[in-house]
Amino acid sequence: MAASSSSSPAAPAGEPLRQKRILSSKLYLDVPSSKAPVVYSPAYDISFLGLEKLHPFESAKWGRICRYLTREGHLEKRKLVEPLEACKEDLLVVHTEAYLNSLKSSYRVASIVEVPPVSLVPNWIVHKKLLYPFRKQVGGSILSAKLALERGWSINVGGGFHHCSAEEGGGFCVYADISLCIQFAFVRLNISSVLIIDLDAHQGNGHEKDFANDGRVYILDMYNAGIYPFQYIDQKVELVSGTKTDEYLEQLDNALEVSKSRFQPQLIVYNAGTDILDGDPLGKLEISPEGVVTRDEKVFRFAKDQNIPLLMLTSGGYMKSSARVIADSIINLSNKNLIELGNQLG
Repeated sequence: MAASSSSSPAAPAGEPLRQKRILSSKLYLDVPSSKAPVVYSPAYDISFLGLEKLHPFESAKWGRICRYLTREGHLEKRKLVEPLEACKEDLLVVHTEAYLNSLKSSYRVASIVEVPPVSLVPNWIVHKKLLYPFRKQVGGSILSAKLALERGWSINVGGGFHHCSAEEGGGFCVYADISLCIQFAFVRLNISSVLIIDLDAHQGNGHEKDFANDGRVYILDMYNAGIYPFQYIDQKVELVSGTKTDEYLEQLDNALEVSKSRFQPQLIVYNAGTDILDGDPLGKLEISPEGVVTRDEKVFRFAKDQNIPLLMLTSGGYMKSSARVIADSIINLSNKNLIELGNQLG
C-alpha cells in the first residue's frame, strides 16, 4: 500500500458549483435520536420484470437483511432510517452531465448492469424499476456519513457501488455512491481525511479512479487479483483465488496495522462485500460465514479503538446466504457492544 499524492482533483463542473450543490442538497436529513443509525428503504430492493434474476447479484438481499434483524427482535422496524432519493443535482456533485445523460439509453444501462435484455426495455421503466432503487441507496450512503459522525457508526444496508466512477459505470454499479458520500462529507461535515477500507472480493476501481490524486483519501483495498476488473490499484492487498479464512484474516490484521501507521482519518468508509464467501460464483475466495462475521468485527473494533466514526456499506454478494451472513454480522457487532441497535435481546 502507498499513500496517495496530496493534490485534489477538480470537480467536473468546478469546485464552487460542486459546493453549492452539496450545500443546497436535501439528503442530509435530521434523524431523531430514537432511531438507530441503520439506513434502509423498501425501495432498495429491485424487482424488474424478472430480469434481475439474469444477473448473479441477489437484488432482494437488502430487504432480507432487515427482515432477519426485525423479525428476530434485534432491531425495531420503526428505528430504521429511510433516506431520500439522490436527485440529479446531487449526482452532479461527482458525475458528469454526459454520464448521467448516457443513462437515458437502456442499452447503456444494460451494459453497466450486465443484463443484456434490459436494452430492450423502455427507458422510463428502466429508471423506475432499476435506477430509482439505486438512487435511493445513494441517498442512504450519503446520509450514512452524517449519521456516522453524529453517532460514531452507521450502516447503510445497501450501497457500496465501488465499480462506478464519475464518468463510467460497470459491474452492476450505476452511481458512484462512495465518491458522492465522501465529497458531501468534506463540505458538510468539515472533515479532510477519509479512509476507505474496501473488502469486497473485487477491486474498487471506481472510487480508486475518482480519488487517485486526492491526498485526503487513503484506500486500503483487499481483493482477489485474478478476477474483474483487472485494473491496477496502488494501495492494495492482493489475494489469490481460493484464499481461506485464516490467511484472509491474518492479511487483514496486517493491512489494518499498515494503514494505521500511514494515515489518520476522520471518517472510515467500510465497503463490506460478502462475495468473499466460500462458494460465491464471482468472488472465488473461500471465506467461511464465521470469517465474514470476524472480518466485520475486526474493522469495527479498529475504528472504535481509535475513536474514528465508521460507516458500513454492504456492496457485493452473489449468493442467497449473503443476507443471513450480513444480518448475523450486525447481530454480532451489537452483542460485542461495537454498535447499539437499541433493542438487544437478553
